[in-house]
Amino acid sequence: MALYETVFIARQDLTVDDVDALSNKLAKIITDGNGKIVSKEYWGLRNLAYKVKKNLRGHYVLFSIDSEYSAVAELNRVIGYNEDIIRSLTFTVEAHSGESELFVSANAKDYKAGKVAAKKEPSKIDLVLDQVQFEA
Repeated sequence: MALYETVFIARQDLTVDDVDALSNKLAKIITDGNGKIVSKEYWGLRNLAYKVKKNLRGHYVLFSIDSEYSAVAELNRVIGYNEDIIRSLTFTVEAHSGESELFVSANAKDYKAGKVAAKKEPSKIDLVLDQVQFEA
């Protein structure tokens, strides 16, 4: 099976429950086609660079998919007819990335905007920068 990633942007006026229901419906299309959703990430309600179908913001969702092309083609067909999705992009990847560095969650309900994970220990760069003194 091939590896794909699909990003779609849902309308700004959808609630988080609607976004979760929509993403579960789309994930079911892949699983019904004998595929597997490796990961699902909700990136939050973000501003768009320009108006898209009268929307200034959108709910961003990423699927990492391990499936045959037929299931992905069916997913793209359903996305094309869905009025709640204003943009989408599907591409093939060689390997799925491990962890995302964005503020993400698996579901829209669990998303907390602006929450930064606390660092457990400083990195090597932080230790070096602490030793450097700047003179004016």
